[in-house]
Amino acid sequence: MIVKNLDDVIGTEDHVKGETWESRRIILKDAGMGFSVHDTIIYKGTESMFWYKYHQEAVYCVEGEGEIEDLTTGKIHPIRPGTMYALVGHEKHLLRATKSDMRMVCVFNPPCTGKETHDEEGAYALPKEEANL
Repeated sequence: MIVKNLDDVIGTEDHVKGETWESRRIILKDAGMGFSVHDTIIYKGTESMFWYKYHQEAVYCVEGEGEIEDLTTGKIHPIRPGTMYALVGHEKHLLRATKSDMRMVCVFNPPCTGKETHDEEGAYALPKEEANL
């Protein structure tokens, strides 16, 4: 059994900050769960581009308001508490926190190791063990 509190992550190496967001990585690959769980804040008034080419992601908004734009279709969806979206097709997207910071719970498959950084396309690199197949 794994029991963690957000306080166990804040201020550690698993609390990663970008220019427009911060991610508190609660469950990572080393937990052996087959997925990772992140508590992420998207800062108010910002736009963040993400494109998880090698990961599927499901996101549930617990606080704040904003929108997600699918850059493939141009479709924009509002986000508010209770909204979930899943990137089943590795969609390149923009997240905008419009009225306030957005707090999102994100689940990734394959699980993140915690060492990933977004590249210029907003993507994480292919996990090393996957690249060697």
